[in-house]
Amino acid sequence: MRFRILRADNRSKARCGEMETSHGTVKTPVFMPVGTQATVKTLTPVQLRELGVEAIICNAYHLSLRPGEQIIKDMGGIHRFMGWDRTIVTDSGGYQVFSLRNISRTSDEGVEFSSPFTGERIFFSPERVIDIQIALGSDIMMPFDQCVPYPCERDDAKEAMLRTDRWTRRCLAALSKRESNGQALFGIVQGSVFRELRQESVERLGEMDLDGYAVGGLSVGEGRYLMNEVLGYTVEKLPWDKPRYLMGVGSPADILDAVEHGVDMFDCVLPTRNGRNGCAFTKGGKIKLFNSIYREDKRPLDDTCDCYTCRTFSRAYLRHLFFAGEILALTLVSLHNVYFFQEMMRGIREAVLAGTFVRFKEKFLEVQEKEDSK
Repeated sequence: MRFRILRADNRSKARCGEMETSHGTVKTPVFMPVGTQATVKTLTPVQLRELGVEAIICNAYHLSLRPGEQIIKDMGGIHRFMGWDRTIVTDSGGYQVFSLRNISRTSDEGVEFSSPFTGERIFFSPERVIDIQIALGSDIMMPFDQCVPYPCERDDAKEAMLRTDRWTRRCLAALSKRESNGQALFGIVQGSVFRELRQESVERLGEMDLDGYAVGGLSVGEGRYLMNEVLGYTVEKLPWDKPRYLMGVGSPADILDAVEHGVDMFDCVLPTRNGRNGCAFTKGGKIKLFNSIYREDKRPLDDTCDCYTCRTFSRAYLRHLFFAGEILALTLVSLHNVYFFQEMMRGIREAVLAGTFVRFKEKFLEVQEKEDSK
């Protein structure tokens, strides 16, 4: 994997770049739709390509449980298995283990948990996580990490940060001993909202000279103000010449804030999850199609949008589909939302290249926050 910065904004820490993987060029800052189970819900790979998506993220934890990484490997790898010929990032499952923390057992060796499908006891170690991702054949792998909830005690956050550091070193050692197809390995910064822990995590990960660096453990309830505070003292310490990835984030406001701090990569279920629930993102704010005011609304979701949904259908029709229980409703609004996020990222990149990112962010959020407060 190669990464180069094309331009840095002179009024903020935002930057615009290109990341090259074995499956093409990814322009950054980039938003990656979530394809947990080797599919972005309700959308086909053809639709994603037409929307301009250059990278997606899948989940090694879920795919190892069903259908199993060996099946995917035997089918030619994750790209061929799901019909996606562009970049794929795989998350290790650290966050899923975090969500299972009340029914799993964590130690320095790894995590033991029960399969939600068979009840079988399963053990994930850092080495096992690397083996799964090598079998899947993703372009970018994430190490096994331990995420803590918010709020948490400082001692708990420190223990998880140090364990993440040890697990990452084991992931790196495992990767060096195995045959892979030039897959990249990122590190994940942990430390909750404690400044000294976050910065210690950055220093420890920096010793490993990884291919990129992610900030994990945010968007778990700490709120926008604290997230920005953490990003402010964390991202600036990450290597300048490596891609920076904020995991599991997020809303347009969160993305714009993070870009201003120098983050390059994002993923979140928000566009498709909201789409499946009748909520559309527009330049004028969010539209909730279940509201009765849209029953006879002839307008598209967004008058300024050029996606297939907005070129073809009215708000009234989309609302009708939801009330009729038609699956097409989920696809059409998800398609629009993914397009909205891709267009937002394109606007961000153009603004950074033009040196106008700060003004772009101000104008974008001025309308969004005004409408969302109604």
